[in-house]
Amino acid sequence: MSEMFRISLPDGSVREMPHGSTPADVAAAIGPGLAKAALAARVDGELRDLNRPFERDSKLALVTARDEKDALELFRHDFAHVLAEAVQNLFPGTQITFGPATEDGFYYDFAPPPGRGMFTDEDLPAIEEEMRRIIAADKPLIREVWSREQVRTFFEKGGETFKAEWVMELPEGEPITMYKTGRGEADWMDLCRGPHLASTGKLDPQAFKLTRVSGAYWRGDQNNPMLSRIYGTAWLNKKQLAEHLVRLEEAAKRDHRRIGQEMDLFHLQAEAHGSVFWHPKGFLIWRQLESYMRRRLDAAGYTEVKTPQLMDARQWEKSGHWGKYRENMFAVPDEIPSTEDDAPVLSGDAELMALKPMNCPAHVLIFKQGITSYRELPIRMAEFGCCHRNEPHGALHGIMRVRQFTQDDAHIFCREDQIVEEVQAFCDLLDSVYKDLGFDHYAIKLALRPDKRFGTDEMWDKAECELRDAVIASGRATDAYGWEELPGEGAFYAPKLEFHLTDAIGRTWQVGTIQSDRVLPDRLDATYVGEDGERHRPVMLHRAILGTFERFIGILIEHHAGKFPLWLSPVQLVVATIVSDADEYARQLVVRLQAAGLRAEADLRNEKINYKVREHSLAKVPLLLVVGKREAEQGTVAVRRLGSDEHQKVMGLEDVVAMAAAEAVPPDLRATSG
Repeated sequence: MSEMFRISLPDGSVREMPHGSTPADVAAAIGPGLAKAALAARVDGELRDLNRPFERDSKLALVTARDEKDALELFRHDFAHVLAEAVQNLFPGTQITFGPATEDGFYYDFAPPPGRGMFTDEDLPAIEEEMRRIIAADKPLIREVWSREQVRTFFEKGGETFKAEWVMELPEGEPITMYKTGRGEADWMDLCRGPHLASTGKLDPQAFKLTRVSGAYWRGDQNNPMLSRIYGTAWLNKKQLAEHLVRLEEAAKRDHRRIGQEMDLFHLQAEAHGSVFWHPKGFLIWRQLESYMRRRLDAAGYTEVKTPQLMDARQWEKSGHWGKYRENMFAVPDEIPSTEDDAPVLSGDAELMALKPMNCPAHVLIFKQGITSYRELPIRMAEFGCCHRNEPHGALHGIMRVRQFTQDDAHIFCREDQIVEEVQAFCDLLDSVYKDLGFDHYAIKLALRPDKRFGTDEMWDKAECELRDAVIASGRATDAYGWEELPGEGAFYAPKLEFHLTDAIGRTWQVGTIQSDRVLPDRLDATYVGEDGERHRPVMLHRAILGTFERFIGILIEHHAGKFPLWLSPVQLVVATIVSDADEYARQLVVRLQAAGLRAEADLRNEKINYKVREHSLAKVPLLLVVGKREAEQGTVAVRRLGSDEHQKVMGLEDVVAMAAAEAVPPDLRATSG
């Protein structure tokens, strides 16, 4: 009698399956509908191929298109493999490297054949057609386990030098998986961990689109050969693809770089690569946002500090950042003597300093000044701290990802019995801030311990449990908040709650965070005097709501498409004249608006009013007040509201001032302003 495995299903039932059976066999035994719908399987929590045999008694959950996250990752991974096969079919001699799934699609890096230039966007239509041919052939995707030497020999014989180089860096003796597309000996193969769908025919040939081609260095190193990277987007079906393409079109219209230029908010240039030149209008938005956040923090019991940007490298060694984060830090000697010809020379005796990439070690140093009693805790220490991180050039993106940035950073030093309450209070504050700034929806995710980390398992157990309990206590550990736990995605010193905003066109942005850290207070010897008179370690909650001002302003620009609420708009009103006879009235109106605390300007140019309307609409001015001879005589204005389909509305001067002044009050002050 052959060996039987006990396969436990999510509904609690158990099926006995013979040795050599697969999840596909279980699906077929349950019914033909499930057998057709099944895409892959989770076996004891691990995502696997549907046709990979069981190895022992196992827990099984079959993955279908309803499991959208897993299904999308599988589809995108498979589309990447089909792309690689299509390119090699069309361009013999092309070498393949790697092709992962991405957030909304996939890419694959290629070394084009000798004598051929890099691939271009003009190559994409032909590649798409070849991909559809491979999908239509419904070729099986077969998993094989090879030795490292077998894989190396296979790729060397095929002229695949990049793959042959990579495989030799895998541990000797470790089994390596190869995936074959088709059943013949000459069929296409690639090195891959998997898993994959059962066959190429599971993919919808109308659910993908190749989007662009760019350059990419082998293994991200500019000293290595340049490769051609082909990007694509992929979805479960044609409808999802069409919706995504509409989102892309809308995202292009909302691009913060384009709108920032149209509104004269900021610019970027090579002389300060990765840093932002804020123009007066852009910095006015910054100042309004900063003032709002400062009021919210003051009301929540935070005290604000300011710490140095340059700190001794030894401090970063103590904190652990030097070992984990060194390549992303800007380091400088603290003294650079000059020669007689004024050429700088680095002194061998110079101490090494580093620009801070984060504020937390400096806040510990403030906490350590003097003796802190348990009665003084929690201490909520905030800083709008300017930080620097040496991001790769290719990773920089407008003001969304920069090298110099300012965090809305704070650290809460507290006792263990205060953690859940403090995290819950932070969640409530964050919720209120996001709603004030126009974001009604966000998801909460708990990022758990990574493989490489500081601290004991006991410390991590406590920290993870405290964050989880706080979200549960706040009533937000629900599907409505997209509650999810992310194994392995915590920081090296602490687990963290991540807050992912959803913007006006459905994109998500990871912005806020709070981390429960016992490691840094220990490494930097932070203590307080407990009720028992003994020294104790505080727990340090690292937290941010906006993340960084630069990135959050970029998100605000794209979320609102530049049409900021009145309180954030750099120019709130423009008074535009139809005829020169109304110029003096327009000037008086601007003086009255400014006296009411409004940011108002006059447009007295000798231009047609339709030209002025178009220009100020492009600049996203919320309220345009049009005045002519009649309005000047009657003491009225014609009000045009940005983005409104209504015709202009004629109002009295004082009514306009009262309306605009009420709208311009920041949301946190509206209750107190009456």
